[in-house]
Amino acid sequence: MTDVHLNLIDGTWVPGDHLTENRNPSDLSDLIGRYAAATAADVDRAARAAAAALPAWQAKGPLARAELLDRIARRVDAEAEVIGRMLAREEGKILPEAIAEVRRAAQIFRFYGGEALRIAGEALASVRPGVDVTITREPLGVVGLITPWNFPAAIPAWKVAPALAYGNAVILKPAELVPGTAHHLARIIHEEGCPPGIFNLVMGPGSVVGRAMVDHPLIAGLSFTGSVPTGRAIALAGAATMKKLQLEMGGKNPMVVLDDADLDLAVAACLNGAFFSTGQRCTASSRLIVQAGVHDAFVARLTEAMLALRVGPALAEDSQIGPVVSAMQLRGNLDYVDLARAEGCTVIGGEALNGPTEGYFQRPALFLGAQNDMRVAREEIFGPCAAVIKVADFDEALSVANDTPFGLSAGICTASLKHARAFRQGARVGMVMVNLPTAGVDFHVPFGGTKGSSLGPREQGRHAAEFFTTMKTAYSFGG
Repeated sequence: MTDVHLNLIDGTWVPGDHLTENRNPSDLSDLIGRYAAATAADVDRAARAAAAALPAWQAKGPLARAELLDRIARRVDAEAEVIGRMLAREEGKILPEAIAEVRRAAQIFRFYGGEALRIAGEALASVRPGVDVTITREPLGVVGLITPWNFPAAIPAWKVAPALAYGNAVILKPAELVPGTAHHLARIIHEEGCPPGIFNLVMGPGSVVGRAMVDHPLIAGLSFTGSVPTGRAIALAGAATMKKLQLEMGGKNPMVVLDDADLDLAVAACLNGAFFSTGQRCTASSRLIVQAGVHDAFVARLTEAMLALRVGPALAEDSQIGPVVSAMQLRGNLDYVDLARAEGCTVIGGEALNGPTEGYFQRPALFLGAQNDMRVAREEIFGPCAAVIKVADFDEALSVANDTPFGLSAGICTASLKHARAFRQGARVGMVMVNLPTAGVDFHVPFGGTKGSSLGPREQGRHAAEFFTTMKTAYSFGG
């Protein structure tokens, strides 16, 4: 019998109104488990339990929160290989990447265990004699966290950990495609002593569970990572209940390669940024903007390296690229490959592949001869596809890089300090990489973008306090 996995509400494992199958995109015959789909009534129960549990949780003080997060971190580390195998099975990320992501989740919990003891305030002199002014941070309250399928361990961790560190109560809804990793994390959080009601797991479709979270009046803030259309819908609906919002919604990230770049470094950075994790990263290098003098040599070397990548099952030792996460995502990727040809690109790779098992395998693709006004250069594909755009010089490269509705991450490969500095200053994005892939960030620094990529305070690092706390200014007169 395949295990049935339940929702966690108010410290109790409870069923939903139906079960959803979780299957392995590397091997569709592998049924990982059946997961309970919550209802709007379940969300209401979780929100009420969270609100009721908050006073006692906050009264415990920061040391209790720090110790809980440290216990969670140690447990996640100890079970990293088990959780990583689950992650690889349900999302398709190759096993070494999956285990590394789980260890990153442990690092995040450990970091915020320390942050729980470092919540800062201010004391200011008043303009009035005898008056003292203090500024303190207080928990936001009950927070809803909606996480995507592409990082099933790291993104729940970087939302849940700061939420708990700063004294909030949590309702977590993981992506319906990858409930298994989040369920394992939820079990650890519960078993390591998180009080009933302070952490709740509600699984199921966004149209039901996510919508109920957006609409619920007891949920004070909502942190969402996912698609642009869903993020925009949340922004509009969240206004009705005056929620504090934190939205991360994707990118069409440029990687600029100048004539003076170290080609070995540039090819490695673009190969990683565009195709690792099957290109299923919001920070992926989906536009490769290459100066004319090095364009042909760069394309030749990147093509050779790309076609040599071994695509296969996530758990196979020789796989370098796993499957696409779902049939729908694969169909969308292949539609973009056809669109690239229709728009006039020369397409290298991109076809669906037969694997040793039935799964959603696709060869990575380059779209050569792309122009920045093409749909394949403007719309987020979220797959192993990269458009190559030739430019004349640095000024054109920067202009093309900024000509996008997104603004998450941007990179440049160059040996010129002048151009690196100008790119850091001129790129209209939240994160800039110099001689590094556009994907790949540290857990203790802010994450987020500009324009259509992000809305609200940054995630990660000490800056997470901007979302998960609210400011209180207090005046006192000493006589």
